[in-house]
Amino acid sequence: MDSIFYWNAVALEANRISHSNGANEQTGPPLSARALGIVHLAMYDGYIGVLGDSAQYPPYLPDLPPAPPGANADAAVAGAAHSTLTSLFPRQCEALDQALKDAGLSGPGVAEGLAFGRLVGGRILADRADDPDASGTGYQPSPERFHHRVDPFNPGQGFHGPFYGARSKLFSATERHRNAPPPDGDGAEYLETQRIVRVTGIAPDLLGTLPSFLIEGLPPDRRRRTEERTLIGLFWAYDGANGIGTPPRLYNQIVRTVAENRNNSTQENARLFALVNVAMADAGILSWEQKYLYDLWRPVVGIREHAPAMGPGAVEGDNGIGTDTQLDWLPMGAPASNSTNRNFTPNFPAYPSGHATFGAAALHITRRFYDIAADDRNPDDLADGLTFVSDELNGVTTDNTGTVRPRHVRSFPEGLWQMIVENGRSRVWLGVHWEFDFAPRLFGIGGLALGLDIANDIYNTGMRKSTAGPG
Repeated sequence: MDSIFYWNAVALEANRISHSNGANEQTGPPLSARALGIVHLAMYDGYIGVLGDSAQYPPYLPDLPPAPPGANADAAVAGAAHSTLTSLFPRQCEALDQALKDAGLSGPGVAEGLAFGRLVGGRILADRADDPDASGTGYQPSPERFHHRVDPFNPGQGFHGPFYGARSKLFSATERHRNAPPPDGDGAEYLETQRIVRVTGIAPDLLGTLPSFLIEGLPPDRRRRTEERTLIGLFWAYDGANGIGTPPRLYNQIVRTVAENRNNSTQENARLFALVNVAMADAGILSWEQKYLYDLWRPVVGIREHAPAMGPGAVEGDNGIGTDTQLDWLPMGAPASNSTNRNFTPNFPAYPSGHATFGAAALHITRRFYDIAADDRNPDDLADGLTFVSDELNGVTTDNTGTVRPRHVRSFPEGLWQMIVENGRSRVWLGVHWEFDFAPRLFGIGGLALGLDIANDIYNTGMRKSTAGPG
């Protein structure tokens, strides 16, 4: 097998296991993306370094020594991947050592290649040694209206990564991209969006609590939760669930299918998967920086506490709650798959959507790799004839009642662009995001636009090591 494909699969398995073994290594979306970015940059520079002057692409690190004469390129990939993975996931060392044995490396240049790959891996790890963790220690949420607070249905969840984005330097983006703020919380645009998620993202057992005037006042295509919307919400979830992992794993799975279909060379795969994962690493940094900058509440709080008379920052003496507050509203929620836990709202602010940012960054940079223009927001043919199965709907994964979900085979006739938009919208249909968090109309706000900016920046500037420091 192609060495990049082999070690990409090992890295994705490490992500899955890290969300299942209780070791808390590189868990959550931004640290998952960071880890995958480190591993794939090390594999890329290891492979490119061995190719030397014959390489089609430039290295990421500017100061690497030349590889030893005769070094084996696949061994360099293995040394880079194994050294970074064992550093990032030390509780999985036994499985990672076995993966190195199973790689079946033999012949001349293997020892030299392994040594060079380990040197590259060490350099990449050293470059990211000062990155912050995702701890919420010391963070104090605001009690004011429109600000993020914990999910009332999961009151012990805490806060994930409040300092991660602002304190992290970028991997490859040349600037700290920032989109406009979300809409005004009492304006018409916000209120329409609030009503849409209230209807289409509500927990199924609460559908009967919605007043008819609310439903009738929405556009016809936004008046109800449907089975297809539930299915789409589940397909894209990957909310750190036991046995599943995080969204960066899903987007890698998709890119693997596309790359296999395109018959990439190993060098092309080294480049493609480095681009995809470095784009997501920067997406994790920049979306989390903006999440805690704008600090917008999620629907589960924003619908239950919309009126000024509600919540810890309530206006004294104002007793009215109006028609846009629903005290008992709950979302379908991010699925607590393969567990008996409650479904939940993620433990970080809404705007911009991390799902939308990661998905747009990963899938649009893939589109750029296959010669789609930077500003092309039209359907593409990159998924023609391909089908995709999500681990959330694979005929094995269970919901939190212990019921096995059916296997669903999904196709995307409009290609990766269809995936980019559907992935973002899926979060509204789980009831954990507002539509403007991903901004389907592409009016310069939200995670979709942010992800496109990151992808185009990194692709246009050649995936060089960034000089942009912490925010």
